[in-house]
Amino acid sequence: MRYRNWARELPLHVMIIPALFILILFAYVPMTGVVIAFQKFYPALGITGSKWVGWDNFEFMFKLPNTIQVLWNTVIIAVMKIIVGIVLPLIVSILLNEVNHKLTRSGIQTLIYLPHFLSWVVLAGILIDILSMKGIVNQFLQFAFGVDPIFFLGDNNWFRFVVVISDAWKEFGFSTIVYLAAIVGIDPALYESAKADGANRWKQTWHVTIPGMMPIIVLLTTLSMGNILNAGFDQIFNLYSPVVYETGDIIDTLVYRTGLVEMSFGVSTAVGLLKSVVSLILISISYWCAYRFANYRIF
Repeated sequence: MRYRNWARELPLHVMIIPALFILILFAYVPMTGVVIAFQKFYPALGITGSKWVGWDNFEFMFKLPNTIQVLWNTVIIAVMKIIVGIVLPLIVSILLNEVNHKLTRSGIQTLIYLPHFLSWVVLAGILIDILSMKGIVNQFLQFAFGVDPIFFLGDNNWFRFVVVISDAWKEFGFSTIVYLAAIVGIDPALYESAKADGANRWKQTWHVTIPGMMPIIVLLTTLSMGNILNAGFDQIFNLYSPVVYETGDIIDTLVYRTGLVEMSFGVSTAVGLLKSVVSLILISISYWCAYRFANYRIF
């Protein structure tokens, strides 16, 4: 019996080989480069010829004057993105589920999902134009409320909110579709039973829809915890400037400037390695919490 099962499943295992090869080549083989975090690395000498310095790069990293601020910025922006990225799609998906006109619902889904396919290079150019001092947003605020123009991308008080709102605008359509799929999977008999007990639409949503969506909510929340130190390099890199380093500089942009601009490869690798270790710990804790408090397993 085991031989028959193995023979039947062999084509499936063979199909995995190309993907497995690509994963090993591009995800695991480059991990050997983490030894640079413990070296005074020079590209001309390579990994084998560079001097071993132990924990010096990590000590130097924590002695940088802006390290704590960068870490704080990363956590704040990432947590704000996680909260908005969970709550907003959840609300929109529930509201869309109440739209009975199929064509209208499909049109709305297309419109909110479209920004997901655009790169941050394109979207950053659009945002820079509409949020500039003479952009359409400032013109509207000045015309409607008489306020002075606001430099949204150059003001530390506004930059984080611009980052979070623009990220939600770009990505919440994808999560909305995932939540809608979860709603479709809920047994219609539960709604009929709730209606027979006198539950209105709000109570049906609260006692049937949301509990039915809870597994996917827990799953997406758990997966997002691993990104708590990933505030979005491509987005912030295309939007920020030295003026907003105080509130907008994150770990990934610090790694970029340290490694590629200042050519301090060892320090930048140390920062990236520390970030990866912390992210692994956080996602492990979130996975344990998902199993402990929601009795839900990803694997």
